[in-house]
Amino acid sequence: MHIHKDAVDVKMEIPGAVIRQQLDFGDATGYGKISGEYFTLSEGVDTRPLFEGLAGTVCHSPHWGYVLRGRITTTDSNGVQETVNANDLFYWPPGHNVKVEADAEIIMFSPQHEHSHVINHMIEKVRS
Repeated sequence: MHIHKDAVDVKMEIPGAVIRQQLDFGDATGYGKISGEYFTLSEGVDTRPLFEGLAGTVCHSPHWGYVLRGRITTTDSNGVQETVNANDLFYWPPGHNVKVEADAEIIMFSPQHEHSHVINHMIEKVRS
């Protein structure tokens, strides 16, 4: 699920402020602490090799975020692809891979426990 900034409903607009809100943008039920993450990714980065060894070779953490610049395509466990671009809000449910189509910077919020497990796995893959 993703949505461009201009497609998010304006709830309030006054001189000097615009408030946009997208309701029902993912579900964090059952997750504990959340981590805030800033990723800088180069074109061509593909997480599939980094996720080898994880069940289904996918990330098992959901993410909510915003694309500052670039273009990223996710592929879910069923093979469904979705591309996010600069100024898109996104929600990536568990069970995805990422391919960077153009140099990108993103801000994400993820369940700390689940995503730390995936990040630690990637660190070990790079060390091997």
